[in-house]
Amino acid sequence: MKDNDDSSQGMAYLDTVGSRTVTVYLPLFIFVFVLLFPFYWMIITSFKPNEELLTQTGNPFWIIKPTLAHFHKLLFETAYPEWLWNTVVVSVVATFVSLACSVLAAYAIERLRFKGARHVGLGIFLAYLVPPSILFIPLATIVFKLGLFDTQWALILTYPTFLIPFCTWLLMGYFRSIPYELEECALIDGATRFEILMKIILPLSVPGLISAGIFAFTLSWNEFIYALTFISSSEVKTVPVGVVTELVEGDVYHWGSLMAGALLGSLPVAVMYSFFVEHYVSGMTGAVKE
Repeated sequence: MKDNDDSSQGMAYLDTVGSRTVTVYLPLFIFVFVLLFPFYWMIITSFKPNEELLTQTGNPFWIIKPTLAHFHKLLFETAYPEWLWNTVVVSVVATFVSLACSVLAAYAIERLRFKGARHVGLGIFLAYLVPPSILFIPLATIVFKLGLFDTQWALILTYPTFLIPFCTWLLMGYFRSIPYELEECALIDGATRFEILMKIILPLSVPGLISAGIFAFTLSWNEFIYALTFISSSEVKTVPVGVVTELVEGDVYHWGSLMAGALLGSLPVAVMYSFFVEHYVSGMTGAVKE
């Protein structure tokens, strides 16, 4: 009873408006402001004419005469639609390939219980900690020898090198939360391991699969180093590389078009998060709670 009294007295501290403002609303406002201000600046820069972007007078946080000239330049005077399509293709294919490999690896490590499974799982996760700036050097040699340089396959085959380790670790945690009794009953009834995986484990792991898929898709969408190294033709570039390399001419930065490209490039990921945010949180919770 004493613990309950202490907790109720502690929560009573938030009953006053001043206490809630200092301990809840003010920190929350600061956090939201810091988080959203870059997006606000990106949006207003996309719609500002060059005269307002370059002037030192007026209000820098507002738009006086909005314009779509930057979007017109981006969509009709550059290969941005092709960059966007390349990014979608590479991200979707790399995500599905990584998920397929991660599901098989995580199931084998967590459910088959072979000797050394824990060490294998730890080794896979440690592989994720290797910086891409180190891996792209040997990968570049492999890409050149396979004749994949300057193609989408160069990115599709190299992105899983950093997607599979984390997705495998995430799915291992989620598979661990599924009762073994379900699998044992299915084995008694004559089901194969593949049938158990497809008909029992995967349907119960939908939140974990969505979390891993969102993570893999986001990393693929925003990846820069490999795309910059393995792609040189403008028509094969992805959005992160194309916007930076094609809209910066020497020391001239087309800020309006740069921000417009960043804005349009961030919308697909934002929309995907908004649809699957509940499953994403659930999947992350299932992965780390143990």
